Amino acid sequence: MSLQTAPLDRRNFLRAAFAGAVAIPLGVSLASCSTGGGGATGKVTAKNPFGLADNTTVDAVIFKGGYGTDYVDFAGKLLSKEHAGSSVKVTASTTIASQLQPRFVGGNPPDLVDNSGAQSIGFNSILDQLEDLQDVLDANNLEGTKISDTLYPGVLTPGEFDGELKALNYVLTLYAVWYSGSLFEKNGWTPPTTWDEAYELGGQAKAAGKYLFVWGKEAATYYQTLAIDSAIKEGGDDVRLALDNLEEGCWSSDPMQKVLTSLKKIIDAGYFKPGGSGTQFTAAQAQWSNDQSALLYPSGSWIENEMKSQTVDGFDMKGVPEFTVSTSSSLPQTALRSTAGEPFIVPSKAKSVAGGKEVLRIMLSKEAATNFAKTRLAPTIVKDTVPDDAFGSTALASQIEMLNGAGSDTFTFTFVDNYGTNQDQLVLWNAFLDGKSSVNELTDGLQKISDKVRDDDSIKKIKVT
Repeated sequence: MSLQTAPLDRRNFLRAAFAGAVAIPLGVSLASCSTGGGGATGKVTAKNPFGLADNTTVDAVIFKGGYGTDYVDFAGKLLSKEHAGSSVKVTASTTIASQLQPRFVGGNPPDLVDNSGAQSIGFNSILDQLEDLQDVLDANNLEGTKISDTLYPGVLTPGEFDGELKALNYVLTLYAVWYSGSLFEKNGWTPPTTWDEAYELGGQAKAAGKYLFVWGKEAATYYQTLAIDSAIKEGGDDVRLALDNLEEGCWSSDPMQKVLTSLKKIIDAGYFKPGGSGTQFTAAQAQWSNDQSALLYPSGSWIENEMKSQTVDGFDMKGVPEFTVSTSSSLPQTALRSTAGEPFIVPSKAKSVAGGKEVLRIMLSKEAATNFAKTRLAPTIVKDTVPDDAFGSTALASQIEMLNGAGSDTFTFTFVDNYGTNQDQLVLWNAFLDGKSSVNELTDGLQKISDKVRDDDSIKKIKVT
């Protein structure tokens, strides 16, 4: 993610996006004044379920975050084998909203979009302009198996709106606190499972001339994700639903306040490496993965791939589920925020709707999904594509271990992606992590952002249950 949601995570929630781009104002619908697309069509067959014509160039705008974009290029090579003369033109972007707003308004959106990153388009503004992707699930993959039969349970939920599948989230993303297995083993440290244990580890880190945490300006809200996930684990669905549905006082719940207070204690103790609000986020992450000046980093499971060129040899990256406040939390410590991320959409007025859907069908083949897992060190929503040796990746092996440990105790939240609030929240979190604001000031600021969305009648609300 890669700044996601978000995912993203999404969701994807946050990831490798850069600050400073023009965001779509909340509530602005990207209505098109042009009539529909679709493009030239070919013969519909079992192997060509959307009737894609040969010699079609599929226009794809893909978020350039922790997963890169060349996995879509790989799908493009498979497309050219299936459809003579066809190809995928991939445009990488870190500013999806500002780059694509004019195209949606002008009626010439791309055929396929990975609507991810901190500057993704709020789904509430474009839902009526997106294809229902159920027919992709009903189609067979390249291996001849119905796609819906090849997916992990529950992975479609983040993209379902009002009974239709408007986004197909491709990557199975989990959120954890990451650390160096070799560094911890060398120093006899144990990964923390509670906030009190994290505070104690901060003291041990300081004694060793290191910090507990580090952050970068574009990814300050990674700590918002950590805080929300921890509060949900502590308080359960009541916390999650209050935040997702923008309820009054949702940021003031007892579990959330306990988490923020625990985080503030760590900040005030000087266990965060200073200067994060002025540091580009991958540079800050390298302080953890390469310089090893900090012990822990909260992130989605894209982190290994994102930092693989800036990780010291022998780092032995592993993850631990996000902390709980107490040992009597509503969800066990092993519970995870695990959700499908990287939401792919097909605009209804695209020049080649068939092309967008066909690329998605190919991406969901076992060949393409295995390629992604092997090269990105993260699983897709397609089952049985990660071998027992996890392609030699300790981080990927750790992901599978955490997923198995969580079992059915998984959850997610969607309000940041649904309403595009990350940019405003970044300002508050950078100040908080810098030690320049209190828990009360952070709470009030975050509540005002939620209230502004809730009280604006021009913004379509998405009810979460």
